Amino acid sequence: MKNSSILTRKLLTGRQTINVVASLVLAALVGGCNSASLKKDIMQAPPSYAEAPATQGLLAEIATKIQAEHGNEYSGFRILDSSYEGLYYRLLLIDSAVSSLDIQTYLWYPDASGQMILERVIRAAKRGVNVRLIVDDLILHGHDQLIANLQAEPNIEFRMFNPWKERGSMAGRAGEMIAEMERLNTRMHDKLMIVDGRAAVIGGRNIGDHYFGLNHIYNFHDTDLLGVGHIASQANRTFDKFWNSEWVVSADNLTIEPDQKTARKQWKSLQAHTATAPELEKLPRLPRDWSAELREYAAEFRIGRSKIVYDETQTEQIDQRVLSSMFNFFNTAQRELLIMNAYIIPAQNGIDAMQALTERGVKVSILTNSLASHDVPAVNSHYEPWRDDLIRAGVNLYEMRSDPAIKSTVIDAPPVDSEFSGLHSKCAVADRRYVFIGSMNLDPRSSKINTEMGAFVDSPELAEDMAEIIQRDMSEANAWHVQMDENGALSWRDDKETLTKQPARNGMQRVMNVILKLGPKNLY
Repeated sequence: MKNSSILTRKLLTGRQTINVVASLVLAALVGGCNSASLKKDIMQAPPSYAEAPATQGLLAEIATKIQAEHGNEYSGFRILDSSYEGLYYRLLLIDSAVSSLDIQTYLWYPDASGQMILERVIRAAKRGVNVRLIVDDLILHGHDQLIANLQAEPNIEFRMFNPWKERGSMAGRAGEMIAEMERLNTRMHDKLMIVDGRAAVIGGRNIGDHYFGLNHIYNFHDTDLLGVGHIASQANRTFDKFWNSEWVVSADNLTIEPDQKTARKQWKSLQAHTATAPELEKLPRLPRDWSAELREYAAEFRIGRSKIVYDETQTEQIDQRVLSSMFNFFNTAQRELLIMNAYIIPAQNGIDAMQALTERGVKVSILTNSLASHDVPAVNSHYEPWRDDLIRAGVNLYEMRSDPAIKSTVIDAPPVDSEFSGLHSKCAVADRRYVFIGSMNLDPRSSKINTEMGAFVDSPELAEDMAEIIQRDMSEANAWHVQMDENGALSWRDDKETLTKQPARNGMQRVMNVILKLGPKNLY
């Protein structure tokens, strides 16, 4: 893989560094943490492509019915709003697969939900479903034996995006990071699951407890789009582009060999953890027949047409396309634009775009994280100077509370009651007709470094659903309304009080917020 001119030189984000440390702590959970390295001469796997959409199974039946009634370019959609729904519907779809299962993700943690999904994926392969996995290599440290064993499983192919060559000591990785910073700083932030070429899930959730409401410290409010029908064919083309990219490397290039004895131990450990983890008590721990539920849910699908956009991997760089597509989407608004986005560092061109909208009469409302709800205060440090610019541009600005009313019903999944909540969604609604849901944050890392993706949907019913969710989250029970007086002073108002300085969970957050302002804006 060439790396001589891949993007401008930037460092790992604060949240990525945190993820690396977390992965080392979690690495022993499923066993088999032998180190390895990549082969010196990388073998690029021959191109291969998604299977034709399944003709058997309930997903095929539902997709065929939707397209017969509405047209070949239509799909049925549902917004996965709660953390519980995010995991529940993934299990439903994996268990319902009859021919193929493709998963592409940035982070895959070996915690309760991560192990549950992995077990379901392996069970799908064991019953004959062809599985393709693309996982960003950022936090796969310590799992090479597991990866090699998965690659050796019948019906499973495992590929890594932009892998580390040094797969042993962290000191060796630090040296590689210094030597190849340009390449290693580029990460695949996409999240996508495709089942039978008939159903797809697209959104912001990584695979891990924080994203499914099962972490006991903090959980994210996130948003996915489930689509059944034509959108799955669009998603297949997107997945295949990555699958056959030079940035994606087959697990066959690991020097470590599969080990059947270790694989048996890993499989037993995986099953035991899923069977006993208390966080999973409200979820079906074993595969089941979901036919009744699927038929019921399909009757409530919102019908519409979709377009998937994604950043394309070129030989030596990433062709960033999603940001311009998002701003084109924003510009379609004639009356109202609702934006919910976790990480915002807008820059002047973003402010100008919002002002152009408000000057022509569009009501623009934005919800993002407050310092209190942030998992990465560094992002807030560089967002903070833009608050007054956004408000002066005519934007109605809201920031999520760390203790929102939706915490117990939407964010935390029973039986978990976490300490605080944060926002991770990336979605928008224009004129109650058009919806965007994807992985794209409105910050320099998403726009200039990472690969991103998302789906645009034309569906008034789905747009109304999404608008209701965003407006619920902007309510003063869930968010602070940031306002500016005639002297330029900011205040934060919720349903309990009005503050004259930005809300924070503790004094250390405020200290870090000040210190991290000294870092470069595009670090995050």
